[in-house]
Amino acid sequence: MRIGLVVNPIAGMGGRVGLKGTDGKVEEARRRGAEPRAPDRAKRALEHLRELNDGFDLVTWGGPMGADVAREAGFDSEVLGSPDDSRDSTAADTERAVRAFLDADVDLVLFVGGDGTAADVAAAVEGTETPILGVPAGVKVYSSVFAVSPEDAAHVVATFERTERREVLDIDEDEYRAGEVHPELRAIAHVPVAEELQSSKQLGGGNVEALAAGVADDIRESDKTFVLGPGSTVGAIKAELGFEGSPLGVDVWREGEVLALDASESEILDALGPDGENVVVVSPIGGQGFVFGRGNPQLSPDVIRRCDVVIVASRSKLDTIGELRVDTDDPDLDAELGGWTKVRIGRFERRMMRIV
Repeated sequence: MRIGLVVNPIAGMGGRVGLKGTDGKVEEARRRGAEPRAPDRAKRALEHLRELNDGFDLVTWGGPMGADVAREAGFDSEVLGSPDDSRDSTAADTERAVRAFLDADVDLVLFVGGDGTAADVAAAVEGTETPILGVPAGVKVYSSVFAVSPEDAAHVVATFERTERREVLDIDEDEYRAGEVHPELRAIAHVPVAEELQSSKQLGGGNVEALAAGVADDIRESDKTFVLGPGSTVGAIKAELGFEGSPLGVDVWREGEVLALDASESEILDALGPDGENVVVVSPIGGQGFVFGRGNPQLSPDVIRRCDVVIVASRSKLDTIGELRVDTDDPDLDAELGGWTKVRIGRFERRMMRIV
C-alpha cells in the first residue's frame, strides 16, 4: 500500500494553554508556552504501523509536515515537496501536499491534525475516491474521519478492506472561544471502515437539573479543590454553585471561591491542592463518548494524575454512547483509566460504564 502522510505541526497547540484552538492564535500559543502536539502523535501512529507491517510505501511532505517525524519513526519516505515556512504550515500547504500525493497515486491519505486539517484534506481529495484517515491532534475533533487514537489509526491502516463515506465537520473557533458551538458540515469523504473510528460529534440532551443540584451539594460540603470541565452538563453544575463558568473552558473552585476561570493547564496545576485533595468533574462528549482528549486538553495527564475523576452525564446522553473513551496523550494513563467506572446520572443515581 502507498500512503501519503501530511502533518499539521501546529494542530492542537492552543489547547493546554486555554486557547481552545490554534486558528489565528499560533504566536499567542507560543507566548503562553505551548508545545507542538501533532508531531508526537504522528510518531506514535507511525511507530505502531511499523510494528504491525513495515512493508508500506510512504510518501510525505517536507520538514514538520511529515518528513521529520517519518525519519524519527524509522521510515525511508519519499518527500514530494515542502511547506513555504519551515516552522509552520497553512491550509494551502496541506492542500498542495495532498494533491501531490494524488499525483503520486497513493492509496490512502493519512493526516495528523484537527477538524480544520480534515476539511483541508477533504477539499484536496474532492472528486476522487481516495480515502483519508485522521490521527486526532486538534483541540476540537468532531468529524467522523478520525481514528480514536494514534495507535488505532495505525491498526486501521494495516487492516482495513473497504471504505465508506463519512462527515467532515468544523466550527468557527472564535465562536467556540465565546462559548458557542455550531458544527458545520464541510465535506463528505471516503474513510476506511473500522471499529477504531470515532463517531461524529452529536449534541447530547436531557434534563440535568437533578444531577447538577446533587453534584453541587456535594461540592459545597467538601473542602477539596474541584476542576470543572467544559460542556453544558458541567455548566449546569457551575450555575448551581452560583457562578457563570466558561461554557467551553475549565474552571477551578474551592470552598465557595472561584480560583480560576477558563484556566490553562498551568493555571489549573497552580490552583490544585495536595494530591488526593483534588477532583476533576467531566462529562463525555455526546455521540463520541470521549471523557478526556476531545475539547479539554487543559486537563492534561499531569492534571488528571493529581485528581480523582468524577464523570457526570444525563441518561439520554449515555443511551447514545454505549462506551466511554479517553485519549490523554499518555498511553499509560489511558490504560490506567480504562475499565468499568461509575457515571453519575442523577441526584443520587449512578450507572456503570466501561472506558475502552
